[in-house]
Amino acid sequence: QVQPVESGGGLVQPGSSLRLSCVASDVLHLYTVAWYRQVPGLGREWVATITSSGIKTYGDSAEGRFTVSRDNAKNTAYLQIDNLRPEDTATYYCNTGGRPAWNWGQGTQVTVSS
Repeated sequence: QVQPVESGGGLVQPGSSLRLSCVASDVLHLYTVAWYRQVPGLGREWVATITSSGIKTYGDSAEGRFTVSRDNAKNTAYLQIDNLRPEDTATYYCNTGGRPAWNWGQGTQVTVSS
């Protein structure tokens, strides 16, 4: 069973940028990959999706400041977040698009605070 590894989060000030990474060794290149985020006590929110051929779609909360990308040769997907806001504070996860087919990873925590 596949379990991705997310990384790249941190504690940053408003207006900063981060690039999150999602690695699923040997298999990521085969899948549509989606990014999600979750705040404690709330459900997991879909953020963005990228197909294996690079077609991108974004949730309403991600339009304009989020950029999803991938490097199939490295079996890695990325989520670039610019102009971070306090409301972006969450744990960010990756999984397959549609019905998640992988195990959920540990996620990567993004905290935006001055």
